[in-house]
Amino acid sequence: MSRIRLFVGTRKGAFVLTADGTRRDWRIDGPFFGGWEIYHAKASPADPQRVYACQWSGWFGQIIQRSDDGGASWEPVGNQFVYSGPTGEHLWYDGTPHPWEFKRVWHLEPSRDDPDEVYAGVEDAALFRSRDGGRRWEELAGLRRHPSAGTWQPGAGGLCLHTLLPGPRSPRLIAGISAAGAFRSEDGGETWRPINRGLRSEHIPDPEAETGHCVHRIAMHDSRPDVLFMQKHWGVMRSDDGGATWRDVGGNLPTDFGFAIEVHANQPQTVYVIPITSDAEHYPPGGALRVWRSTTGGGEWEPLTRGLPQTHCYVNVLRDATAVDTLDPCGLYFGTTGGQVYASADAGETWDAIVRDLPAVLSVEAQTLP
Repeated sequence: MSRIRLFVGTRKGAFVLTADGTRRDWRIDGPFFGGWEIYHAKASPADPQRVYACQWSGWFGQIIQRSDDGGASWEPVGNQFVYSGPTGEHLWYDGTPHPWEFKRVWHLEPSRDDPDEVYAGVEDAALFRSRDGGRRWEELAGLRRHPSAGTWQPGAGGLCLHTLLPGPRSPRLIAGISAAGAFRSEDGGETWRPINRGLRSEHIPDPEAETGHCVHRIAMHDSRPDVLFMQKHWGVMRSDDGGATWRDVGGNLPTDFGFAIEVHANQPQTVYVIPITSDAEHYPPGGALRVWRSTTGGGEWEPLTRGLPQTHCYVNVLRDATAVDTLDPCGLYFGTTGGQVYASADAGETWDAIVRDLPAVLSVEAQTLP
C-alpha cells in the first residue's frame, strides 16, 4: 500500500507526519531543529529519501539542511552561496535606498531528475542553484539583473522569491516574487521576462504596470504547464498561455484575498483556494474556516466545510502551507498559523485535523511513496 509523508515547517522547528494510503492514522516525528523557523522542506522527486530544508533564525542566520533517509536524520550541508548579481539599490516604500542583501531562504525546489540539483528562492528576491546536494550554491543572476529590478518592492513579509515552478519537460522556470510579480525563463534561469499582463494592483502608482504586483503564490498541473493559477494580493487569476496574459477567475468567492492556491493532482481543472478576510484581517471571513473548490478552472466556486471549524476560527493559511498527494482520490493538506494541520483523503469533501498544537505552520509538502 502507498504511504504519505508530510514535511511541515513551523516557526519553531520541522515535523514529519507519516501515514499509509488510507490516510487515517498519522505518526508525528519532530520537532527537528527546535526553536528555528523552517520556511520550507521538500523531498526530491528523483530520490524519495533525499529531503532539503531551509532553517532560519534572527540570531543565527540561514542554514540549509539535508536528509538522505526521508527526514529521519539531518545534516547541514555546505551553505556556500556565491553571489554574482548586481549590488545596486532598491527604493523601499518610503523612497529611501536599500542595498540588496541575503536575508533568508523562502523556498526550495528540488530538480525533477537529479537529487543533487536544487533551487533556492531567497530574500531579497534572487534565485540560487546547487548541483552538489546543497554544498555549494551559485546565483542565477539573470533574474536580479533584469532591468525592472530597481522597481521591485518588499511585500509585508519582505522582498521574497517564494514560488518556483519548473516545467515538466523543458528548461522553463516560472518564479513568483512579492512584491515584483511573476517572471518566466525559457533557458533554465539564464534570462527572464515579466509575465504580468492583465494583473491589476490598486496599491501601486501604475495599477497595470509591467512589474510591482504582489503575487502570493502560483500553481500549475504538470499535464498543462501553460495553464497557471495565481493567488495575488487581491485577486485569483488564471493564465492559459504560460503567464503571457492573465484574467480574473475569483467569481463568487466571498473575498479574493488569500495566500494559498493549489491544483488537484488528478483533475487539472480543479483548483482550491483558502480566502481570508482582507490584507488587514488575516483570518477567514466570519470566523468560518472554508476551503473553496472550483471544478471548472475558476469562476464558479463551492465551499468545503465538513470537519473544519465554522465559528470563532481566526487562523491564517500561508502561501506554502498547502499540498496535495497523488493518490486517487487525491489527498489535500493545509497548515494554519494556529498550529493545526488538516487533511482530506477525499479531495476536500471531508477534513480531519492530523495535529492541533504545533507552532504556527509556515509550509506543508506532501510526498507519495510506493
